[in-house]
Amino acid sequence: MIAEAFDRQPQRSKQLILDRLRGRAVKSKGLPEIDRSRLVRFDDPVAQFRQTLEFVGGESHMVDTPEQVREILMGIDVFAGAERIASTYPEAIEPTVQLDRIGDPHLLSSLDWTVVRGEFAIAENGAIWIDGGTLPHRVMIFIAQYLAIVVSRSQIVDHMHDAYARIGTPEPGFGVFVSGPSKTADIEQSLVLGAHGCRKLQVFLTP
Repeated sequence: MIAEAFDRQPQRSKQLILDRLRGRAVKSKGLPEIDRSRLVRFDDPVAQFRQTLEFVGGESHMVDTPEQVREILMGIDVFAGAERIASTYPEAIEPTVQLDRIGDPHLLSSLDWTVVRGEFAIAENGAIWIDGGTLPHRVMIFIAQYLAIVVSRSQIVDHMHDAYARIGTPEPGFGVFVSGPSKTADIEQSLVLGAHGCRKLQVFLTP
């Protein structure tokens, strides 16, 4: 009984602290006002996006049809020889992995390629917003060896302020900005691409 009482004591103390915190109202200072007249605007957002994406290690392609997407990918050796491909863009790439039949995302650990749609892109930093509602499994864009994203070039905003204004509250509560490939410079300040995510990012800009 004594041991049980000691075991319960930390829980009661923790609950008391949490209850006091919940009962204390803290007035928010609010977010700062943004002078939108000082935000960057690009004369050619498409060109700026492509330049920024290339700078961070990605590669972009101007295409007009899904057939062109497939043709370019088939010209890449690591795609032509790929066996496990997840695709939510079947107009161009038919998946070899049936995502609707996979219950355990760990089974996607051997993905060669993931091909997905992006909602819009940001010229300032070369990122692309992917809505989680379009992904059967969130991990598919992080775990594949190579990643391809298809996004309309008419859907490119200048900067992150515009991006967040467009997103609002994401549904179903998950989304991610992707720019790549993954990289690290932790070891001897030497930049390594494809360190902990996709080795290469291919972006296809459709009309």
